[in-house]
Amino acid sequence: MTRLTIAIPSKGRLKEKSEEWLTASGFTLRQKGGGRGYSAELKGLPEADVMLLSAREIAEELIAGNLHIGITGEDLLNDLSPSIETDVEIMRRLGFGGADVIVAVPAAWLDVETMADLEAAGVLFRERHGRRMRVATKYMRLTRQFFAEKSVGEYRLIESPGATEAAPAAGTAEVIVDITSTGATLKANDLKILQDGVILKSEASLVGSLKAIWSDDAIATLRVFLDGLEATAAAKTLSRLEVDGQIAPELAERFDLTLLSESLALCLTNKASEAARALASSGARTVAIATVNQVFTADNAVFEKFVKKLSQTA
Repeated sequence: MTRLTIAIPSKGRLKEKSEEWLTASGFTLRQKGGGRGYSAELKGLPEADVMLLSAREIAEELIAGNLHIGITGEDLLNDLSPSIETDVEIMRRLGFGGADVIVAVPAAWLDVETMADLEAAGVLFRERHGRRMRVATKYMRLTRQFFAEKSVGEYRLIESPGATEAAPAAGTAEVIVDITSTGATLKANDLKILQDGVILKSEASLVGSLKAIWSDDAIATLRVFLDGLEATAAAKTLSRLEVDGQIAPELAERFDLTLLSESLALCLTNKASEAARALASSGARTVAIATVNQVFTADNAVFEKFVKKLSQTA
């Protein structure tokens, strides 16, 4: 792979939020072949090849080394990778697509509130029915690991092909391990989350593959991409102070201003109003507070951390 390969979720709210996030950093997604096309391009990054895949496919391909970077959920990475630390690097958590991987049981199981209760219920279930209770899930690896950590052994896994939360009502399983954001669907299906049954808190993340073949061109394009993303992230906490006059050094120090010129500075947004009042009181004729879209710097900590990790796993 000479060119940088990027994968974006192909549908739903995750795709919409990913597009919004990319656009804010100057990388507008244009889907090829209309709404059903599975390839795309990013305006502002013509050196990259962009694909539209499901979040699960993106996780699988990153782990296998068939993609350089992609947006997917941490839940999928943790479930699919046998060694997440050496397979992928989470470059940035994106603040959307948040959900928890949880263990849920029927609300009618009044005596089952914890994982220890679930193990006891499993023993009783086996005595009464002559079989282990069934746990329906799409998260096979995560479930096995979590149940082992909680010393729960009286169960057997059933891979869920569809709506996992419907399995207890349908009679195909007694317990589920699934992902939820609000809990509303679980409640609608008369299920409850165990008190210590949160396996993983997940959100959409920008992820880099440590297994992919990284050419110099791909790394150079990654730097351009991450520079844009990090410039936008940095700007979210900053405002620009435009002063009709000169910024006094003592005020620059007091408010930790980054001076761009003698009359222009960057300031933390939560301090901008106070700093503007102080500058006006010190003799400036006017002080304007402006929003900042992007702030580029010579260093990029996210890029440097990833390249270092690549060298360590090579």
